[in-house]
Amino acid sequence: MGLVKKEFLNYMKKFDDCPFEMEIEGERNLIGTGDPAFSVIFHKTPSMADLTASTSVALGEAYMDGSIEIKGDLYETLLLFLRQLERFSMDHKKMRKILDTSKSKKNQKKEVSSHYDLGNDFYRLWLDSTMSYSCGYFHNSEDTLYQAQQNKVDYILKKLCLKKDMNLLDIGCGWGFLLIEAAKKYGIRGTGITLSSEQYSEFQERIRKENLEDRLEVRLMDYRDLPDYGRAFDRVVSVGMIEHVGRGNYEEFIQCVKSIMKPGGLFLLHYISALKEYPGDAWIKKYIFPGGVIPSLREILHIAGEEQFYTIDVESLRRHYNKTLLCWYRNFLDHRKETTAMFDERFARMWELYLCACAAAFMNGIVDLHQILFTNGINNELPMTRWY
Repeated sequence: MGLVKKEFLNYMKKFDDCPFEMEIEGERNLIGTGDPAFSVIFHKTPSMADLTASTSVALGEAYMDGSIEIKGDLYETLLLFLRQLERFSMDHKKMRKILDTSKSKKNQKKEVSSHYDLGNDFYRLWLDSTMSYSCGYFHNSEDTLYQAQQNKVDYILKKLCLKKDMNLLDIGCGWGFLLIEAAKKYGIRGTGITLSSEQYSEFQERIRKENLEDRLEVRLMDYRDLPDYGRAFDRVVSVGMIEHVGRGNYEEFIQCVKSIMKPGGLFLLHYISALKEYPGDAWIKKYIFPGGVIPSLREILHIAGEEQFYTIDVESLRRHYNKTLLCWYRNFLDHRKETTAMFDERFARMWELYLCACAAAFMNGIVDLHQILFTNGINNELPMTRWY
């Protein structure tokens, strides 16, 4: 065995909690003890420099390039392997350009667009017909993805305790399904803001098709422009958006929300959370969500309290997101040929790795999903129980 392969094998031996077989350029090796739970073929040996700079980037790029081949189910393999994520290497100094990007309005719009403006036709391939790109809510194991997304929106709207003609703001409104449902079922007046041109155009078209022009509007707007918007809202919701704000900007985000809320108003924040603060995964930030950072639950609750937001309810939907991602993954595989035609094979491998790795991360508790319900100051008019 050559020196490079030997160094690589020695490096991989630390991931021995779950035994697996590793074939390196034709030579088979067992990592750990016992029967191998999965097998990985390395057609090309990653460099030690790349692995120590970021294990995640090195292995992720190797998979994207086809240098890694998984024998068996990709999700099941990652579910076992990522339980040892704390043993991955990351040199923050070498990864600084990826981990610490600019939080300027211009750059954050560019980062958001790089993901959400891949094209509505692409997202239609594997999302459900609601075009909801966030965690669903499964009442039971038989629920379809569509039902889970409908359940999620219904659940959020009930938590917001809506009444006819209330003003509802959706920060990071996506393709608009939540606001459309709120307008149709509760008679609210809603505004959605997004940085994605593709989402903006699609939401506008949906408003026209539903004849809701007198009830809903969508704007291309940064959350930092809300204090100058000149309107006050009874309710605010934000689903899967604060992950793009960046650590250091959470306080400003909460302040901007408060600036447009009526006293006693409700604010529901639905977001991917973490147990503790960390800079994020380098591969995800390089290829999937540039600039994305997952806030910890405790830092959001602390900042909200400092701004006189009272926490009414906190709920974890972690396993619901695991199930949602696996539904997306199955849909993606069903339309993989179309994705490859739109982009290329490397992109398709990148996307299947993203969906499976995220599903495994939720199941392993590496990340969580929380819905937090706040009131802007004291509100003694709400029901005293979990009315939803």
